[in-house]
Amino acid sequence: MCMLIGSECIKANAQSCGECIQVAETCGWCAKFLTEGQSKSARCDDLESLKKRNCAVTTIENPRGSVNINKNKPVTNRNKDVAEKLKPEQITQIQPQKLTLTLRSGEPQTFELKFKRAEDYPIDLYYLMDLSFSMKDDLENVKNLGTDLMREMQEITSDFRIGFGSFVEKTVMPYISTTPARLINPCTGNQNCTSPFSYKNVLNLTDKGDEFNRLVSQQQISGNLDSPEGGFDAIMQVAVCENQIGWRNVTRLLVFSTDAGFHFAGDGKLGGIVLPNDGRCHLENNMYTMSHYYDYPSIAHLVQKLSDHNIQTIFAVTEEFQPVYKELKNLIPKSAVGTLSSNSSNVIKLIIDAYNSLSSEVILENGRLPDGVSMNYKSICKNGVEGTGDNGRKCSNISIGDEVSFKISIESKKCPSHGKAEIIKIKPLGFTEEVEVVLNFICNCQCAAKGKPNSEMCHEGNGTFECGSCKCNDGRIGRLCECSKDEVRTEDLDANCRKDNGTDICSNTGDCVCGTCECKKREIPTEIYTGKYCECDNFNCDRSNNKLCGGHGRCDCRKCVCDANYTGSACDCSLETATCLAKNGQICNGRGTCDCGSCKCTNPKFQGPTCEICPTCPGVCAEHKDCVQCRGFEAGEKKDTCQDECNYFQLIKVKDRDKLPQPTDQSFPLTHCKERDANDCWFYYTYAIRNETKEVYVVETLECPAGPDIIPIVAGVVAGIVLIGLALLLIWKLLMIIHDRREFAKFEKEKMNAKWDTGENPIYKSAVTTVVNPKYEGK
Repeated sequence: MCMLIGSECIKANAQSCGECIQVAETCGWCAKFLTEGQSKSARCDDLESLKKRNCAVTTIENPRGSVNINKNKPVTNRNKDVAEKLKPEQITQIQPQKLTLTLRSGEPQTFELKFKRAEDYPIDLYYLMDLSFSMKDDLENVKNLGTDLMREMQEITSDFRIGFGSFVEKTVMPYISTTPARLINPCTGNQNCTSPFSYKNVLNLTDKGDEFNRLVSQQQISGNLDSPEGGFDAIMQVAVCENQIGWRNVTRLLVFSTDAGFHFAGDGKLGGIVLPNDGRCHLENNMYTMSHYYDYPSIAHLVQKLSDHNIQTIFAVTEEFQPVYKELKNLIPKSAVGTLSSNSSNVIKLIIDAYNSLSSEVILENGRLPDGVSMNYKSICKNGVEGTGDNGRKCSNISIGDEVSFKISIESKKCPSHGKAEIIKIKPLGFTEEVEVVLNFICNCQCAAKGKPNSEMCHEGNGTFECGSCKCNDGRIGRLCECSKDEVRTEDLDANCRKDNGTDICSNTGDCVCGTCECKKREIPTEIYTGKYCECDNFNCDRSNNKLCGGHGRCDCRKCVCDANYTGSACDCSLETATCLAKNGQICNGRGTCDCGSCKCTNPKFQGPTCEICPTCPGVCAEHKDCVQCRGFEAGEKKDTCQDECNYFQLIKVKDRDKLPQPTDQSFPLTHCKERDANDCWFYYTYAIRNETKEVYVVETLECPAGPDIIPIVAGVVAGIVLIGLALLLIWKLLMIIHDRREFAKFEKEKMNAKWDTGENPIYKSAVTTVVNPKYEGK
């Protein structure tokens, strides 16, 4: 993030401290250093980069904005039942009331506003009624509105005033008939109607409900030709004629009652009226006198005037025109729409419901913002509900006594051209109270106030020395204002920009300005050229792992300046040996040297990160077997050369295997070995390296296998032969039994199948033949 913002600071090419601090809130100006070859704009950079470039914190200009509360009267806790009543101007519903913000470009300043609906807050209600002929039955029901409404409103406030006004239409064709008879009585038949008029203020705001009833009872219906009415003219006059109407700085309600649509800006052309409405009061004898001269106001014009005069509008209209006025409500903040019965009999309930709806919502608005200034709202409403964006301006469902708050951030993107303070107003719609916010802008650094005009430090007084650099007078340039604009390209001055009398001006990486090289800026702002002749840079150094100076140093004039514990042309060689330590605590297992953080094995047969691998070597046990055998038991292949070849370790004998060192008891690697000699006897030992000393613990007795016991072997063989013979005899006997039983069963079966008597010869045939005469009858 810092890299990105730093780029923004450098890209701005700020030539003074004032220009620098307007780029972004993280940009600072170094009033001390200036590296040779760099322009004045190099002083402007993000704070971290300036510190890395050895600019002392005390010399960095980085002014900050602030919020000061000038008036902070707490919100009023008021009870309607208390005997002592407060005046409207003594009631506070929003806190604080005045603040002063000091803004620096790009740095938002945030403050909190509290709002609390006061109980028993005064209300002024003005009833504006359409008196065209279609509203005749409605007028009868409104005649007693004053006393009835006063009685109902006592439940809400003890300080209530009511007024009345009426409207019909512009008094020109084609809105009304201008024939003499119709100007006297615009109604047809036997209807007695009053002359048409645009707007009439019948009753100023008063706390006398009887007076309201009396004057309204005297009103008569009028008439016009077209269906839409001239209500917008009337609303405009009610809003702007504060003194004539008698508005106080309290809650202001305007009830607009009609059963028709409305004319708006542009419709006046039908009557030849082309002048836009001027938004001013034109009441004479309580009558609007300029309806024939000015067009109807636009909706936007009405919205502005209603907001300026803190008037909340209640549209009491019939069911037929509900869609039209609901659309109008969406365009007018702090307005409500109620459905008026055909004869206005429900008008009191409509007003009470609409008031409760309007008063339960607070919406903040602000005046025109200076160029380059923006505001953001965040609301913290009832039950901790938060809103942002457009919803951050408002809170709903607020009851009397509820306190809500708004966090407002104001940010400036630039200093105003005039450089003076600005004032903006913030207020809740429909309320007279407002918050005044004074905006002061930080357009220059504090060090600029200490600047010395025509300073000797700026070449014979050709500039103002401020914030560590020269601010040149008109017509002068250069770091010290030493040249005029007409002298910047002479050959003599260019010669001062050639290194070693070469041909390249400023090493082809800078511009010769007034005999001094000002190095060019690269697309990547962190890459810079420096030096008297722009011959140095901070990006053309050796790289390692695709990182400049291996990521372990900085590039200074095309050479790496390595961090501690690193060396090499690309700072890629670590001086740390921790990566070379083997498990036994030795560097490279004692078989190599640690070079740039990695082991270089002295014996080529060893390899691995710590020279621990030897693919062609026998195991540790096999490697030391012969020496352990010759020294421990005076046997083995090295018995004759034992003294010469096997003195490299310390031998310690123990009585049995339990006395051997165990791996869990040692802080160094330990190997347990079990080897066999030529006599098939086993011997046990351990091998370890401790503090560069090789130690061998060996069990002093061999484990040899015992000789064979002949008698058990012979007895076993004889017993085996006998058992095998018996088993074979048993098997033969079993097979014979099975065979005999099968033969006997076969004989028994054949015996049962015999069919002759045992006394007869089955093949004997008698020699006598008996012949019978068939005719013989036995006589």
